[in-house]
Amino acid sequence: MHPLLEVSHATASYGPILALRGISLEVREGEVVALLGANGAGKTTTLRLIAGMLPPLTGSLLFKGQPIHTLPPEQRVALGIVLVPEGRGIFPELTVKENLLLGAWRHRDRRQAQRDLEEVFDRFPILRERQAQRAGTLSGGEQQMLAIGRALMARPRLLLLDEPSLGLAPLVVRHIFEILRAIHEAGTTMLIAEQNAHLALVLAHRAYILQNGEIRLHGDAQALRENPEVKALYLGRSSERR
Repeated sequence: MHPLLEVSHATASYGPILALRGISLEVREGEVVALLGANGAGKTTTLRLIAGMLPPLTGSLLFKGQPIHTLPPEQRVALGIVLVPEGRGIFPELTVKENLLLGAWRHRDRRQAQRDLEEVFDRFPILRERQAQRAGTLSGGEQQMLAIGRALMARPRLLLLDEPSLGLAPLVVRHIFEILRAIHEAGTTMLIAEQNAHLALVLAHRAYILQNGEIRLHGDAQALRENPEVKALYLGRSSERR
């Protein structure tokens, strides 16, 4: 049985700067997989590569056993690969409801889109309360919930999340990760790029640790939590405060 996602020996660059150096990873159906590493390690670039926002220089990407590395982003969304970008990427002048409905752009069945909207509101009651409010007036945590909710409107087979804890207070971060756990338990496969190694390794089944565009370590999340090198580099007091 093929992994849901398989990235093989992929390289990518921003102009002359090589950002990924032959990385290989896989995500299996039903898993949560974490991408860990410092700023500039290549986490965001990896998600952009998978989402189709950055072409690979070499290597291949397979989704459900089929090549996707030549497909544009909208076709990957149609396959079920949906990205929640770093910084959330909401439309601040649109209402909460309008932002959410944009996530359902590929669905022609309006009744289904309405049912999906109700499911998002059930999962995020605060968004139901704020549905007529301009998205730019929400708090940081509420904007992150909106970005996740908008992604769920696209019915992802694979949900990509780029730094979901970025810029949020610790209590809000823990609430966001509780929401992510519930979304996974409802059946969504996830690949999460995250600097908060503590929470990511608790949520994830497996993890890959990136350094300078290369995969330095990978394996079972529990084993990585006990790895002395991972403890020293990513699980110290400074990372716990993030």
